[in-house]
Amino acid sequence: MKIYPIETGKFKLDGGAMFGVVPKSLWQRTNPADENNMCSWSMRCLLIEDRDKLILIDTGMGNKQSEKFFSFYYLHGDDSLDKSLNKLGFHRDDITDVFLTHLHFDHCGGSIEMNKDGKYVPAFKNAHFWSNEAHWKWATEPNPREKASFLKENIFPIEESGQLKHIAMPQTDYKENTSLGFDVLFVNGHTDKQMVPHIQYKGKTLVFCADLLPSSGHIPLPYVMGYDTRPLLTLEEKSKFLHRAADEDLILFLEHDYYHSCCTIKHTEKGPRLDEAFQFEEMFGS
Repeated sequence: MKIYPIETGKFKLDGGAMFGVVPKSLWQRTNPADENNMCSWSMRCLLIEDRDKLILIDTGMGNKQSEKFFSFYYLHGDDSLDKSLNKLGFHRDDITDVFLTHLHFDHCGGSIEMNKDGKYVPAFKNAHFWSNEAHWKWATEPNPREKASFLKENIFPIEESGQLKHIAMPQTDYKENTSLGFDVLFVNGHTDKQMVPHIQYKGKTLVFCADLLPSSGHIPLPYVMGYDTRPLLTLEEKSKFLHRAADEDLILFLEHDYYHSCCTIKHTEKGPRLDEAFQFEEMFGS
């Protein structure tokens, strides 16, 4: 097995929205804002090369939305999904499976593209797309709070293509040994049935944190995004997860952290805290 970080681009979101009730005087220590109170974030995905499978976890925002839409998010930097794949010698047609942690536009937008006829079609024509039935229903019948994040053009064309598959729901919140070769933790604070992959790699457990832990700046328990639908549940889920991360020396892969792709957690008198932040290559090599 080989694993590669995939940078799909940078964008900006309001710092207050990203840190909820935490005062700016605190969160700006780790995530300084610009003059418009906007902080920069990554859209970092993960590519797993495992025998005959080439699995992409999340796909970034994509490039099919309108100029007006993108203007809200201040896309910047030179990274893109195709550029990152090409640097590694891959093409999107090589992808066999696309695993979507959840269906918010910054995680699944790159799954669908507009073809020359103006039709929305899968950007990965040879891949299965993986969600779960509960989250799919949640996203396709959205509540008013999340409706702006669940864009129809990102979601329905996957099902219409016949390429959609679902991870079977476990009796507990943890699904071992999925057909993709990794375990999945199900969490519900950010959005219903978000999936958090746990991958065994080079003697370590690498966890793709998605929006359970967007960045290392979100480690203290009260640092919960304003976007979360059930913030008190996020507190509970995050506490359980971070204590386990410290106990088991998990390597946390951070999808939105602008500065570092990975971190580890330690126990302190104040609760779980950042141990080390580093780049993926520093731990696992290039």
